[in-house]
Amino acid sequence: MNKPVESAAIADAAHAYPEQFLYIDGEFIGASARAGSTVRNPATGQVLGQLPHATADDLQRALQAAERAFATWKTSSPLDRSAILRKVGQMVRDRAQQIGRGITMDMGKPLAEAVGEAMSCAEHCDWHAEECRRIYGRVIPSRLPNVRQMVLRQPVGVCVAFTPWNFPLNQAIRKIAAAIGAGCTIVIKGPEDAPSALSELARMFDEAGLPKGVLNVVWGVPHEVSQTLIASPIVRKVSFTGSVPVGKQLAALAGQHMKRMTMELGGHSPVVVFDDAEIERAAQLLSGFKFRNAGQVCVSPTRFYVQEKAFDKFMAAFIAAARTIKVGDGLDPESSMGPLAHERRVPAIVSFVEDAARRGGRVETGGERIGSVGNFFAPTILTQVPDDSLVMTTEPFGPVAPCVPFKTVDEVLRRANSLPYGLSSYVFTTSTKHALAMQNGLEAGNVNINHFGQAMPEVPFGGVKDSGIGSEGGAETFDGYLTTKFVTQMD
Repeated sequence: MNKPVESAAIADAAHAYPEQFLYIDGEFIGASARAGSTVRNPATGQVLGQLPHATADDLQRALQAAERAFATWKTSSPLDRSAILRKVGQMVRDRAQQIGRGITMDMGKPLAEAVGEAMSCAEHCDWHAEECRRIYGRVIPSRLPNVRQMVLRQPVGVCVAFTPWNFPLNQAIRKIAAAIGAGCTIVIKGPEDAPSALSELARMFDEAGLPKGVLNVVWGVPHEVSQTLIASPIVRKVSFTGSVPVGKQLAALAGQHMKRMTMELGGHSPVVVFDDAEIERAAQLLSGFKFRNAGQVCVSPTRFYVQEKAFDKFMAAFIAAARTIKVGDGLDPESSMGPLAHERRVPAIVSFVEDAARRGGRVETGGERIGSVGNFFAPTILTQVPDDSLVMTTEPFGPVAPCVPFKTVDEVLRRANSLPYGLSSYVFTTSTKHALAMQNGLEAGNVNINHFGQAMPEVPFGGVKDSGIGSEGGAETFDGYLTTKFVTQMD
């Protein structure tokens, strides 16, 4: 049985956890000044610190500060916006170890993964710093010689954003950099159980010279904060990353008030492994990607369809790779997979395994909690699981991988597209014919063939169907933060 890796180096972890605060109109408001919630380490249950929650007055102040700042920020030079984003990008690189340690402590992922998340966020700052200098309009040839026709792209206004706990820095910087780079101002509510990364990001923007009110960070009871912010007439844009049910609720609220929105919601990503693929390479890559962040990734591979002739070979390599994973506290360098971020996720993952077993599924490895301290769950692989089982129809968001065989291209496309999700997908094949069929046939916003190449700052990221509306990153990154204005003038 896999046992949690332990280390004496984490004994005084709470003493290294940074102070948390609200950031409103350029002011830092600590936990001593507000009621709030407790932040705990999911690996140990240890109390790390206290997080202040915004009062109703705080939320209104943040909105008013963003509105006031927008009056001047919307006409700021793109060169000035670019310079601030570049400064923050360099600060993130300089402080990556410190930021990563905070993420590991309050969210649980291994330190190397957390530091890697920070470094990728620096790239997002750089990308938006460059692209915000290239927000172009256009001139349209007119039908009359004395008429000039132009299209202007202008910042939409005050934005609000809501970001999740699984990538607390990455998801925040995508929204903040796009809003600020476009000339918008923003009020953002991050994850109350993993707040350190966003708090540090606010500190870095403040140090970089961002004017007061352009960025505001608040915390609180999620539904109370979201209802207040989205309903405000000050707000013109809503961006959310999280679950499908919550996303639909926020989208409905935004729709009532005719707010523009970007929704990056959950998925249930199919994996298609053809018998002509490099089987052992596919198994190794998929094991690492599946159990990254303990499977708590919206684009995590979650439904494995393996062509019949390759099934046994793939399973042998996939199971062997999973059994080498070292589960333990993310601050221990020997750990390659940390705990689940929340205690409630442990019984949730158990329910997926139990449902599969009742339906004839087989546990090939894992399938149970590890130890009694911390939210550790063993990397789990299931076979002989029916397509209507819980784990094949509901996003597990944890370290469980159901694997089933398939025969034909048409069959696997039908099964892969059978759910309302459409965020990401993965294909392994050496056949250009199979690759083309999957490119054209998979109903997903992201199709990765023979590697994992999504979510970088220079490429668009978003889903279809219930998995979301709009894209973040790439040339599309500012689309949700800009209005299109047509100007026609006759001399």
